[in-house]
Amino acid sequence: MTSLPSADDLKHTGLPPSALAAARTPVSVIAGIIAVSVIASLFLCWLVYYHAPTDVTGTHLLFLPALNAVLNGLSAIALVVGFWHIRARRIGPHRTAMFTAFFFSSIFLVTYIANHALHGDMRFQGQGAIRPFYFALLISHIGLSVLALPMILITFFLSLSGRFPAHRRLARFTFPIWLYVSVTGVIVYAMLAAYR
Repeated sequence: MTSLPSADDLKHTGLPPSALAAARTPVSVIAGIIAVSVIASLFLCWLVYYHAPTDVTGTHLLFLPALNAVLNGLSAIALVVGFWHIRARRIGPHRTAMFTAFFFSSIFLVTYIANHALHGDMRFQGQGAIRPFYFALLISHIGLSVLALPMILITFFLSLSGRFPAHRRLARFTFPIWLYVSVTGVIVYAMLAAYR
């Protein structure tokens, strides 16, 4: 079994810094993040569509869907603030804002799991032209949220491990997807509440 080249080995290759950072990125970490993301997505799919709700009376923690929407909204605000800071090259505030967005998204995930474990999936009651719009929005929201999870984790890993060129390249795609998922989460909740 061959070992990975050391930093000193790579220094003398003549490769640009971005190529060196990519060469030092542990493939096993990226593969692990993707594997965990796939397992988490499969679990959420089972929870939402196949698990029987435990709160059969529908009386426990009824505030959870609204809390989920608030957390999505706070995550979106933190993302925009983080984007604004990085455009102004303020690295410290950018990092704080992105950790804040990650915190709100993580708490959202916990409350989302609790809500679906208790109450199951909420059905959209709207009829007419709004119905296909809602489902198109919902499908894009779900599809991109599955894609966003590993992208967010990998983007954070690249930043925290000092692989900034690779972090910047991936963040250009992660940011709009994460923002879209956060904003559409609020819209989906608002539409479900409006047509309840």
